[in-house]
Amino acid sequence: MTKFAVAKAAIATMAAAGAVMAAAPAAAQGCTRETLQGVADSYGKAQAEGSVFNLPIGEWLDYRENMKMSSSASGVISQPMEFAWKLELLDTGNCRVFVEGVVLEPKPYVLATQLNFGYFGVGQMNTVVTDEGDWLFDAAKTYEYARRENWDTIPEDRRNTREELLAAANAYLDLFKDKSVQVPWGTPCARLEGGIYTGKGTPEDTCNVGVPEGVDLAEREYIVDETKGAVAVMLRFGGPKGRPDAHTFRIEDGKIRYVHTVTNCGDEVNCGFPPLAEMLKKNPEMQPVLKN
Repeated sequence: MTKFAVAKAAIATMAAAGAVMAAAPAAAQGCTRETLQGVADSYGKAQAEGSVFNLPIGEWLDYRENMKMSSSASGVISQPMEFAWKLELLDTGNCRVFVEGVVLEPKPYVLATQLNFGYFGVGQMNTVVTDEGDWLFDAAKTYEYARRENWDTIPEDRRNTREELLAAANAYLDLFKDKSVQVPWGTPCARLEGGIYTGKGTPEDTCNVGVPEGVDLAEREYIVDETKGAVAVMLRFGGPKGRPDAHTFRIEDGKIRYVHTVTNCGDEVNCGFPPLAEMLKKNPEMQPVLKN
């Protein structure tokens, strides 16, 4: 019997038994951390070996890069490469996995990937792909700064609720369009935007360094991991047709501790701004030298 036939027979059996709950989307019932960690592990292996078939794929896979339909046979997932650094978030409520990863060899990349898990496996995968020429891209610096940060598990008695985490993340994102929004800034706080960093390793580090005005951060997809106080948001920067983007937040005691951004610029070098090298000549402090 083929895989499709087995799945079809299973569905028919559930329907005949009146298993209403089993017919609902997996996210409606949630997933275990063990299951989602397995998905995250298999994604790392798939990327390392350049084969999407290392993933527990469902009956079909909706594969996207930069929020457009793509091919897993020719896309970035087909290129064998290992992450020098990665952050994994597991959303047990929505059965989603998010992985932000830095690749240094053979070609530098910074990837932000969302994987949606259903009854029969991973059904959707969307990756914001950034490399040379994308917004403030410098994979070596992204690696240097990210590896120093603490995204460890937060003790249970100090964790914020899912609603509190989403409120903090959305406050930051809403600020781009509405300057009256009150953002729960933490101190210290560090923002890693491409390859530039606001952190200097001091207790006074801040993320409140200004954002553009009148910009709609639209079509938000959330991945929330309460154990890490983290929220990843896949979105379009600049409205429904804006640039593919991922913002990731670490929130401690209700305050924003870290912000990461990964933005694809399409065919426009550095999203229409001067190249990063030119920006650094004018302001080398955009890439601070950290002691530790």
